[in-house]
Amino acid sequence: MATAENSKAAGTPKLRSVDFKLEIVVVPVSDVDRAKAFYAKLGWRLDADFASGNDWRVIQFTPPGSNASVIFGRNVTPAEPGSAQGLYLIVSDIEAARDALVAHGIEVSEVFHGSGDTHSGPDEPYISGSRRVSGPDPARGSYRSFASFRDPDGNGWLLQEITTRLPGRVEADTTFNSTELASALRRAATAHGEHEKRTGGKHDENWPDWYADYIVKEQTGQPLPN
Repeated sequence: MATAENSKAAGTPKLRSVDFKLEIVVVPVSDVDRAKAFYAKLGWRLDADFASGNDWRVIQFTPPGSNASVIFGRNVTPAEPGSAQGLYLIVSDIEAARDALVAHGIEVSEVFHGSGDTHSGPDEPYISGSRRVSGPDPARGSYRSFASFRDPDGNGWLLQEITTRLPGRVEADTTFNSTELASALRRAATAHGEHEKRTGGKHDENWPDWYADYIVKEQTGQPLPN
């Protein structure tokens, strides 16, 4: 007869770590063609438009640089149209992202930030509470600047600016799309300029290594080089 002690002596096999990757967010809409036109207007990539008669249709869009996609259609969710709220799009430059949406003809709120430790107020709730203060975060802190918009059914989207991840939020292997990389290079260039000042204004021939170290550490939340 096997005992707990025998099992312990034999060694308990370790469970293999399994990735659980969030890939699809379903957005409830009332007019499929109207929603398709809106998300195409955002500049998102159309991945699929499948239908079976008049009873079922599914459309998938993917935002630029995103590993997750959006699905909507007919008979794909029991949720009420417009009930999806707090859908976050992470951007590296909040003002550039807002300008890009406005250029596509999208109505977007002004850039706003929270009011410190005060989280109650009269504004529409978002991740930092219910008070929206005009303009980006004065210190331009990561996670602290936002803008919002809605699709034709009222599903609510928010842009959130993240430039430096909190420790442990990103694996050691980092990824950037072209826009994120350009923004990271600009921040690295500014930081490297300060680095050269601290070292007596001498040109640093190893600046590519310094840039690479800065960019990776910034995204993974590690202490930045100085």
